[in-house]
Amino acid sequence: MAITAAASRLGTEAFSDALRVELRPTATKEEIEAVIRAVYRQVLGNDYLMASERLKSAESLLRDRNLSVREFVRSVAKSELYKTKFFYNSFQTRVIELNYKHLLGRAPYDESEVVYHLDLYENKGYDAEIDSYIDSTEYQQNFGDNVVPYYRGFSTQTGQKTVGFNRMFRLYRGYANSDSAQVEGTKSRLAKELGTNSASSIVGPSGSNENWNFRAADDVAPRKNMGNAVGQGDRVYRMEVTGLRGPGYPSIRRSSTVLIVPYERLSDKMQQIQRQGGKIVSITQA
Repeated sequence: MAITAAASRLGTEAFSDALRVELRPTATKEEIEAVIRAVYRQVLGNDYLMASERLKSAESLLRDRNLSVREFVRSVAKSELYKTKFFYNSFQTRVIELNYKHLLGRAPYDESEVVYHLDLYENKGYDAEIDSYIDSTEYQQNFGDNVVPYYRGFSTQTGQKTVGFNRMFRLYRGYANSDSAQVEGTKSRLAKELGTNSASSIVGPSGSNENWNFRAADDVAPRKNMGNAVGQGDRVYRMEVTGLRGPGYPSIRRSSTVLIVPYERLSDKMQQIQRQGGKIVSITQA
């Protein structure tokens, strides 16, 4: 059964009928390798993994059954590999969001959860922060020792708040996307709505809708484009751009810019943005 009737449009179709990945006592070599790949995919947020980055010692212990899946997950989450991808270059609130997503398969429910983990990290350090997820009753009840964590925030279940469904989509941007490649970069996705105890609307990932779709920052006001946003026809488009270089020296890239563009000038503007090193992340009819 599909997670939601709009599974294909929201990018969750890959999880609708997928079975849980579990290391069974009778697992073959191929099945063990599938478990290892599933752990890397989940804990590293579907990011690309080079052969030289693999945790060969931990993998060997798992293959010899001297390490459970749970402990292998812990090894990956505490590794220098994980820290390089998500910890060193991200705001701490973003790291906590990703830890919830990668290790518990859901988004934070409220601000108190984030505050708890901020305090834990400040007082006891990174390893204690990771242990708090993997040693939790929630982890044990949902994954045990031998099930690879999975995105369970898409489904209604006992003990899970409904608001987590909306917030999970704020962190998840499609099966082909990785947590290191999202256009919003290293900033927190949920800080504002957790602070106001609100839930954002669900926006499907880019490529799964009729138009490119992206969640624009609330504080980005549209501005007119090329002197005038009026064209010959009635069609006007709202274009969001990231990484656009500003004029002058030094050249500074803007994190997010919104333009209002008439249909007749859309093609020319797209070419101009590409020449300036920008990336178009949303085009919707205004």
